[in-house]
Parts: sequence; C-alpha cells; structure tokens
Amino acid sequence: MKIAIVCYPTFGGSGVVATELGLELAHRGHEIHFITYRQPVRLALLNPNVHYHEVNVPEYPLFHYQPYELALSSKLVDMVKLYKIELLHVHYAIPHAYAGYMAKQMLKDEGIIIPMVTTLHGTDITLVGNHPFYKPAVSFSINKSDVVTSVSQSLKDDTYNLFNIKKEIHVIPNFIELDKHRNENLISCQRSVMAKKEERIVTHISNFRRVKRIPDIIKIFYKIQQKIPAKLMMVGDGPEKARAEQLCDELGIQDKVIFFGNSNEIDQILSYSDLFLLPSETESFGLAALEAMAWSVPVISSNSGGLPEVNFDGISGYLSDVGDVDSMAENALKILANDETLQKFRENALNVAKQFDIKNILPLYENLYNQAINNTK
Repeated sequence: MKIAIVCYPTFGGSGVVATELGLELAHRGHEIHFITYRQPVRLALLNPNVHYHEVNVPEYPLFHYQPYELALSSKLVDMVKLYKIELLHVHYAIPHAYAGYMAKQMLKDEGIIIPMVTTLHGTDITLVGNHPFYKPAVSFSINKSDVVTSVSQSLKDDTYNLFNIKKEIHVIPNFIELDKHRNENLISCQRSVMAKKEERIVTHISNFRRVKRIPDIIKIFYKIQQKIPAKLMMVGDGPEKARAEQLCDELGIQDKVIFFGNSNEIDQILSYSDLFLLPSETESFGLAALEAMAWSVPVISSNSGGLPEVNFDGISGYLSDVGDVDSMAENALKILANDETLQKFRENALNVAKQFDIKNILPLYENLYNQAINNTK
C-alpha cells in the first residue's frame, strides 16, 4: 500500500506513535509518505520506503494567523496525485482530519477517491476538541472519516460522550517496538552518572504540562527519599518545570533531582530506572508508562483515563486516585523496599509490555487499511 501519514512532528505521544507506526509499515514493504510542517522527531529516512514532504505555509501580512489547514490540504492533494497514494492516515482530529476531508473533496472533483483513517489520541478530544469553538468541526471531521480509531477504550467512551459521533470507533492501543528497546547499545550513559549504587532511580518523562501533575511527582519522591536512598530523573520540558524546580528547593531535595530537559537518551535513562511515576490528571493511554515497562520498569500511576488499560494494578505497578500522593508513595515503597519484590515487578512490567508489542498491533491497522481501501472500490 501507498500510505500518507499526517501527524504533529513533536516529542508528544501522538507524533511518536505515528512515526513508529509508519516506520514499521515501511519495514513490512508499504510505501509511507509523512506529510507535516517539520520532520518528525523520531523519523529516520534511511529506508527507501519512507518519504518526507514538508508543508510550507506562505506568510502574508493579510493573515494574522497563517492558514496551515489550507496549506496541508493542498499538499495532500499534490502528493496523492504525484505518488498515487492510496490511503490517508491522519493522527489528531484537528486540524488533520479536517484538512484531510478537504483534500478528499478536492481529489473527488478530479475523479480520485481516497479513504481516510483518523486516529484519536486524547487532547484532540478531551481538551482542545471539546472547546466550543472547535467542537462542531471535530464532530464533522470524525463523522466524515472513513475509519476512526482511538488509542484506548477510555478515549472511545469519552468521544461518544462529548460529541455526536455516528461512526464506529475501533480501539487500537498504542504500542512499543520491543525488539528495538531490548537490543539498544547503551554505551552513551552509565548508571553511576545518575545515582550511587545503593540509590534507587525514580523517573518521570513528559511535556511538563499541568495535566501531568508535576508537583505531585516531587511530593511523591520527597516521601520516597525519606525512607530509602533515591534519585529522581525528570525528563522533558514545559510550563511546569520552573515550578517543579522551585518545589525541590523548598523541600531541600534539589541535590537528589536531575532535570534533563528534552532528551534523546530516554532509553538509556529508562534502562537504569527502578520505578516510573505518572500521576496524571488524565491520560488517554499512557505511552510513557508503556515505554518504561518495556525496559522492565514498574509504574506508579493514577487510575484515570486509559492508564488502567496499560498499567495493571498490583502486577506491573500500582494505581491510585488522582492526587493521592500518600497512596502513591506507599505503593512506590512497596515495590522498592527490597530487591526480590522489585525484580518481581520488573518481570511483570515487561510481560505486560509484550502484549503491546508493535508486532501484535500493526496487523490491526493493516486490516482496517484494507477494509477502507476495499470499501472505496
């Protein structure tokens, strides 16, 4: 198949999932065309089946906000005609599904019928998409998609509750490329750089937005380090970072917390981690938790959104109510208390992660692609 993938080219989960999906599809012989305003963070162009097409948005003084949707729609039309693309897979309802629908209509006028698969990732539904300014466009875009998928049952339920959706939504969970993770050559980072031998390494990775409840992470770790020697690795950047650094100073633990900023060494950091914290207000799935589990790192998380669908309570880690810092700290100490318990949770975390291996998930997308193409013939 010749497939165009539209996504945000950022460190966020939706962009990572879209990129990894496209790369694996290319390895399986499909011709993949990434179409976005910047090359995706994890996109490697060494595979002859992978192509990248940049969307350029001309700047005119007339426009206060440059019309990216128009530029994207036009680019999609041009690329479909030039490369004979058979299917559009857009990640995020807005603006990508909206732009994809406009491209479909322009192509239809030229006698070209092309199906569109829309994958819902989370904030495009629960936060941005639910804003009154965008809600009608989001509902329209989803209903006009040929196939709709969501990354969790929780997100599917939210979509039906928040919007007037008439389309069937297929749940296809996020995934992990397990072979890649387990075979990394971890020469660029050594555990001793982050912590002493007797210290447990606790890690958090995110975009440091308010929904991640960054202060809760600092408070949980504060309670952990009162009981056992430990270090906290904070990976990522965003609006809550400064507040987190200030809280560390106030609690007197600044020497036990390392702020990495955005890093390309996430796998190395996780490979030496003993515990992962994700106390988010909500997560549509919890891809960061799954990436940690792929490195045999147990997870302490909230029980909100799609997190119970990836972090199995008492098996791969523990779930607690949002904001229950005391419970999360107690559960963390249960796991970290001794090497035997930690090893048991490590093994369980990896076994759960194996269920989400890309080899198990990719055929689900391929089946839907084939259905969508066949339905347009």
